[in-house]
Amino acid sequence: MDKRYEVARKRQDMLGKVIVFSSAVLLIVLVISLFYFVASKGLSTFIVNKIPLKEFLFSAEWRPDREVPQVGALPFIVGSVLVSIFAILISAPLGVSSAIFMVEISKKMGQKILQPAIEIFVGIPSVVYGWLGLSVLVPFISKHFGGLGFSLLAGILVLAIMTLPTITSVSADTIRSLPVEIREASYALGATRWQTIRHVLIPAAKPGILTAIILGLARAFGEALAVQMVIGNRPVIPKSFLEPMSTITSIITMEMGNTVMGTAWNNALWSLALLLLIISFFFIILIRLVGRRGMYR
Repeated sequence: MDKRYEVARKRQDMLGKVIVFSSAVLLIVLVISLFYFVASKGLSTFIVNKIPLKEFLFSAEWRPDREVPQVGALPFIVGSVLVSIFAILISAPLGVSSAIFMVEISKKMGQKILQPAIEIFVGIPSVVYGWLGLSVLVPFISKHFGGLGFSLLAGILVLAIMTLPTITSVSADTIRSLPVEIREASYALGATRWQTIRHVLIPAAKPGILTAIILGLARAFGEALAVQMVIGNRPVIPKSFLEPMSTITSIITMEMGNTVMGTAWNNALWSLALLLLIISFFFIILIRLVGRRGMYR
C-alpha cells in the first residue's frame, strides 16, 4: 500500500513538473515568436524599401502613399511622448496622494469608498473613456479654449484619468506593505503623522511608487483607442496643447487596415509596431531595475 502511494505521488509530482515546465517553455516560445515576427516585418522598411533609419526616426513627413514614400515617424514619437508624459505629470501626484489618504489618513473611507471606486475605474473599457472624452471633454475644450476640441490636451486628460487607478492601487499596496515598526519608530521619536508620511513612509516606499508611475507611463504609451478618439489624428508635431496630433498607437490602428501587405506603407506601420514593442521592453527592464532596489533600507 505504501509503495503504491509512493509511486502515485511521484507520478503526480512528475506530471506537475512537466505541466509547469511546458507552460514556461510555451510562454518563452510565444514571446520570442512574437518579437521575431514583428521584427521581421518592421525591419523590411530599412532592408527592402531602403529607407534610412535616420529618416524614419527624425523626419516629420508622413506621406507613405506617394510614389516615393515618405515615412517619417517623428510626429508620432513626439505625440506619444508628450501625451504620456503630461498625463503622468497629472495622474502621478493625484494617484500617490490618493494612496496615502487611503492607507494612512482615512483607512475606513479608503476601504469602503476609494478602493471599490478604483477597482471600478480599472475595469472600465478604454472605449468608454474615449466615448466620454469625445462626448464631454472635446466639446468643453472647443467651447472654452477654442479650436476643434480634438487636441493634445484632450488626450492628456483622458490618459490622466485612465492611468490614475493603476498608480493609486500599486502605490497603496506598496505603502500598505511597509512594516508597522518604521511607523512606530517614527512616532516614538516624536514625529507627527505628516512628518512620518513625508520623511519615512514615502522614502521607504519610493521604489514601489516609482514602479507604479512607470506602469502608468507604460499604460499611457500603449493606449490606442481612447486616445485615438479625442486627439484628432493629424500626422504633425503639435505646437500647442490645443492642436490635433497623432501617436504611434493611433496611426497604427487607423491605417493598418487600409494598406496592402508588403508595401512601403504597410512596412512602415510594422516598423512603428516594432518601435512600440522595443519601448515596452524598455519599460519592463526599467521596472525590474527599480524593483531590485528593494522596498526600504
